[in-house]
Amino acid sequence: MKNFIYDIPTKVYFGKNEEENVGKYLKEFGAGKVLIHYGGHSAQRSGLLDKVRQSIKSEGIPFVELGGVRANPSIELVRKGVELAIKEKVDFVLAVGGGSVMDSSKAIAHGAANPGIDEWELQTKKVPFTKSLKKGCILTLAAAGSEMSDSCVISNDSIHPKFPVSPH
Repeated sequence: MKNFIYDIPTKVYFGKNEEENVGKYLKEFGAGKVLIHYGGHSAQRSGLLDKVRQSIKSEGIPFVELGGVRANPSIELVRKGVELAIKEKVDFVLAVGGGSVMDSSKAIAHGAANPGIDEWELQTKKVPFTKSLKKGCILTLAAAGSEMSDSCVISNDSIHPKFPVSPH
């Protein structure tokens, strides 16, 4: 076995109705304006997004939203998210969903922190990056493990590859 260091600076909150405390946690992490990023309709139908919105509003934190994440998240939606985050001066990206939503959120956070660089250039490591916006997630599917890493996998439909990226 090779020697290595495993360092995951991830804080995990477990428990019933913890999503109702997200506003308090965002405030603790210094969020000034949040991008809530989610997938299809399950987060809406279940009432989870309403609880998240209410919790964030109750702490007086402004937010914008971007839905529509699909399985194998696309660079096209990531680019829309980066543009929105920069335009709205977002400093925190909150994923509400599973692994694809988390991956898309991470890519948006990376791109928004590096304005003027196309996210695909960061994704393919043609341009190195060391900055990212703060990010968090409300996990709805505990299967991908994406909540415990800084890596993400994004698809580029125009050239068909799926590409992973990690800032390390």
